[in-house]
Amino acid sequence: MSNLELTGAYFDAWIRRDADAVLATLGETGTYEDPNTGRPISGEALRAYVTATWSVFPDLTFEIVSEAETGPDSVAAQWIMRGTNTGPMNGLPPTGKTVEVAGADFITIGDGHIRTVTGYFDTRAVPAQLGLDIIVQPPQLGPFSFGTSVSVSTGKRIEPGAYSITCLDARDDAAVEKVREGSRASMIDMLAMDDFIGATTAKIGNRMVTISAWTNPDSPRRVMREGAHAQAMKQFYDGSVASAGYTSVWTLERNNGFMVRCDACGKMTRNPEDGAACACGEPLPAHPPYW
Repeated sequence: MSNLELTGAYFDAWIRRDADAVLATLGETGTYEDPNTGRPISGEALRAYVTATWSVFPDLTFEIVSEAETGPDSVAAQWIMRGTNTGPMNGLPPTGKTVEVAGADFITIGDGHIRTVTGYFDTRAVPAQLGLDIIVQPPQLGPFSFGTSVSVSTGKRIEPGAYSITCLDARDDAAVEKVREGSRASMIDMLAMDDFIGATTAKIGNRMVTISAWTNPDSPRRVMREGAHAQAMKQFYDGSVASAGYTSVWTLERNNGFMVRCDACGKMTRNPEDGAACACGEPLPAHPPYW
């Protein structure tokens, strides 16, 4: 089999979504690396990577734009990857959107197998085409740590009577995903509860925090006993997801009330209730939800 025939079989295996065939072209010692893997992978790690990619884009295909030998044992190929996001990605639901990503593979060959595949492509292309935000920030600068946050709101504008805080340190990246899944399921349950107002989650490194607003301090007890949150608590107590953590409920001592900007005169005015008027005589806009 010529070098181009071997690389053709490799790309064909990707297009057919045949993990065994992909691994067969690399033999026992061949490795694959691209910007997402972060390092060369092979064997079962490569199998897991390609099958995960196909699960996100089940109709994944490659168009080979150009392919040529660059030396006695090397091939370069320019390609365009296309696929439809009909499977979950990093815990996010499918978007149904299609992506088109240009890239290139540089391949070395020896002893009838592919020795190395080194792929290059813009890692921002897929999330951008799926409508996802791309946030570039360091994990830490001095005493400041950076992360991501998610908020869910019922739209209720009533004053919170209590806040519950859950904070835990996830054991590893796999545990982070488990906690995220449990948090999403718990929040869906909470949206159906009359006393729930809203929640905000934050992930900073492996520290995961949820702050939820309730009408009264007794309401969080229900979510701890029922549904997805009860299952998440079991995982916490059996030590499978966290190395440390705590839960707490905080009651309101003082609320200084919302201030809103008057659309007529531009001044900030305390808005005690719907229908209140500014000192200028014009009606004030309704205040947003507290949480």
